Amino acid sequence: MNAAGLPAQPQSIADLRLHMVQRFAQLLENQLRNQRFANAISTMVSDVHDDVMRHLDRALHSLQRMDLPAPERQMLLDGLQHALQRCKHLQAALPLLVETRKLRALANRTDLRSMMLRFDDTAQKLAGTLVQKELLERQSAVLEQIILSHEKVTQWKTFVQEILNSFQEVFPFQFFFIAFGEAHGLSLNLYYVGHPTEENKRLARHRLARQLLRELHLPEDAPLDIEEFEIDSHHHQGPIDDVEMIMVSVPEIENVNLAGLLGVAYASTRRPGVQEIAIIRSILAVMVMVVGSSKALGRTLSELEYYSTHDPLTGLHNRRYFNEMLEYEVGRSKRHGHEFSLLMLDLDDFKDVNDTWGHPCGDMVLRRIAETLQAETRKGDLSARLGGDEFILMLTETGRDGAQVVAEKLRRRLKEQHYLSPDGKRFHVTTSIGIVSYPRDADTVSDLMAGVDMGLYRAKERGKDTIATLESVGTQLRNNRLTRDLVEKLRLALRENRVIPFFQPIYDCRSGELCAYETLARVREPDGNTLSAASFIETIERYGLGRELDRAVVGHALQALRQRLDDGKPPVKLFINLSVQELQGRGVIGFAEHLCTRLGIPPNTVVFEILERDAIGDMTHTRSFLSTLREKGFLFALDDFGSGYNSFHYLRELSFDFVKIDGAFVRNILNSKIDHSLVRNLTHLCQDIGIQVVAEFVESPELWEALQGMGCDYAQGYHLGLPSPSMP
Repeated sequence: MNAAGLPAQPQSIADLRLHMVQRFAQLLENQLRNQRFANAISTMVSDVHDDVMRHLDRALHSLQRMDLPAPERQMLLDGLQHALQRCKHLQAALPLLVETRKLRALANRTDLRSMMLRFDDTAQKLAGTLVQKELLERQSAVLEQIILSHEKVTQWKTFVQEILNSFQEVFPFQFFFIAFGEAHGLSLNLYYVGHPTEENKRLARHRLARQLLRELHLPEDAPLDIEEFEIDSHHHQGPIDDVEMIMVSVPEIENVNLAGLLGVAYASTRRPGVQEIAIIRSILAVMVMVVGSSKALGRTLSELEYYSTHDPLTGLHNRRYFNEMLEYEVGRSKRHGHEFSLLMLDLDDFKDVNDTWGHPCGDMVLRRIAETLQAETRKGDLSARLGGDEFILMLTETGRDGAQVVAEKLRRRLKEQHYLSPDGKRFHVTTSIGIVSYPRDADTVSDLMAGVDMGLYRAKERGKDTIATLESVGTQLRNNRLTRDLVEKLRLALRENRVIPFFQPIYDCRSGELCAYETLARVREPDGNTLSAASFIETIERYGLGRELDRAVVGHALQALRQRLDDGKPPVKLFINLSVQELQGRGVIGFAEHLCTRLGIPPNTVVFEILERDAIGDMTHTRSFLSTLREKGFLFALDDFGSGYNSFHYLRELSFDFVKIDGAFVRNILNSKIDHSLVRNLTHLCQDIGIQVVAEFVESPELWEALQGMGCDYAQGYHLGLPSPSMP
């Protein structure tokens, strides 16, 4: 009983089982006692009943002999006979009642006994399943140490020792095994607690290790590579004859990388109980996953660290590492007054190797190149693969002259090196090399990299398989940076809608009347100044801004033409220059068609121009482009006609509405009989085949008169009208 007067509650499964079994026994004993008491009562009732019936029977016989009036005697006889009859009925029912009570009591005892046995069985099973609080606390003490981190993963062997140190303090053991299946065979990490004797070590290395292999279903005679560790302990191992080994193997789980882990085993001279074995097995199962995962993650992290600075194909350092070391070398050389050089190598026509024999063959070449670079350079030099077929070398404390010697040696060595194609044929690969030196050519990381890149492409321009140096990269870098500044200025102008058209008039040579305008692109700068197309058109084409420029000019030009018509001025044709990108169908023609429809401008008043060199450079797309123009109703003019070496061929192959004769011929017709004859004959030729001719660069009245005398159709130039932001 506790302080409150209540029965004390059992504190464990065993206590509960004992308590309940005692209670069941008490109930059975009470039932038996009650049954005996009931039997005694039944016997007494039966005896009393028999005695009553005998007395009633005697009374009947005595009454019959008594001298009583007949009515009175009959009434007494009837009463006694009725009572006797009731007693007989009771005599017949009483055995049935007693028998029924016996059967019920027997059934109750049987049920109670069955309940007791079932409870006892359940309690025993619970006792074998449930873990005591103390064991759970010991398990938690071990598992709390198993927390993965970057440091523990990268030093996984030390991490395992830390776990086992905590493990053996909670669940003492003498040996611990971790088995791995490596590429070279089986390896075993064997951990000893304390300072084992040589005899104990032999026990672990031979008998226990072979037992582990047997339980892992591996050949017992398989060669083992054993690595031994000791776990600090205050207890020294004494002689060991026998140990209890608990082993857990790796579960067969798909797509789980455990770095070849096969299993772990715990060996102790103690004989742990059932519950303790279950706890140890659960910890070992966790360790299987943790140890395997730690080793796999450690290996992966090592590979990631390696490949963060190395090229996976060649094993050379990568661009990122090279850039870091170049920045360091610039600072070091500046502090110590040293010079160094960079060599950038690019394999000539390497794409042909991939296209001819496939990328595996190309990869083989790249690996061989990398091996040669490492073999032919000093230990202190740095070689790296920048990407593709580009390599770079940093030659520390080496000036221009020394770098040229190294570059020439590498060029010859790589040229002489032969390779075998998949079909067994020999082939060679040549290399172009650019050189830049610090501080002679450049003194910053960006300038050095830009300079060596320019040196490489200068070598390519010289015919490949050669070496090129730069005396100074300053001028070229400044030009490149100015171009980049201009590109960004043009992008901003396009976004801010500051690309506008100017219009130069075109006149009919016969009537002298205005008949058309050519649209010329201009950029209005924020300060109000205007840039002409000549200052930015090459940059537009080089950096792929032609489509945006075309849309801006077409949009503004068609709006201006609509305004001219709304002002009641006579209709004119509008010549609009297009970039070469539109030959690939970039959507500007569809944009112009939509605008013409919305503004009510007839498409045949719009003439799109493309330079002759661009049109003839892609005949397939030019034919498709001309077909699209005609379908939509637009006209076409070939600009700078005559500048090509085979212009007459294109007059036959393609159909134009206009040709604009190259101004280089027109401006010299007064001084050159050849140019005069060419312009006159070109004009007549085009007119004969139905193409109208426009002469450009008419810069004097004499030129205007001469063109009129030749019978030219149209003319434009500064003498006839300067470009202006509106159509007069």
